[in-house]
Amino acid sequence: MRKDIKIPVVENIAVAVVEELNEEKTHNIYNVYFINLTDDIVENVLVTSKGYGENKTTGEQIKTSLLRHNLGLLIPNQFMKIEPIMEDVFGINNEYWVSFFIQNQMMDKKFVFLAETIQKSNFTTIPIINKKGVLIK
Repeated sequence: MRKDIKIPVVENIAVAVVEELNEEKTHNIYNVYFINLTDDIVENVLVTSKGYGENKTTGEQIKTSLLRHNLGLLIPNQFMKIEPIMEDVFGINNEYWVSFFIQNQMMDKKFVFLAETIQKSNFTTIPIINKKGVLIK
């Protein structure tokens, strides 16, 4: 029975942490984006986000609140902001679990920015957004 279940492979969907200027253009902030790199419309996009890890000095376990976001529909090659992210949580794992529909097929994928991977030495130019950041596909 299990062998008969076809699990779709998620391709050309990405999550990125992008460095940007704040509205007053006085200092840098970071935002997390969902990016549709497919040629299909992505519908009913739901995202849960959470952070978890360990304090390196005390060994204490750290967990952030679980947040839920409804992004709705994205056309091909469109991006949408999920949430702002504070530099304080770059030292822990930051997980984004995304569920959505493509052509009436439900899909989901977990994107995890591992602790200490969101840093300028790992920045690349993010497709479609054309700003610097860290991308997971």
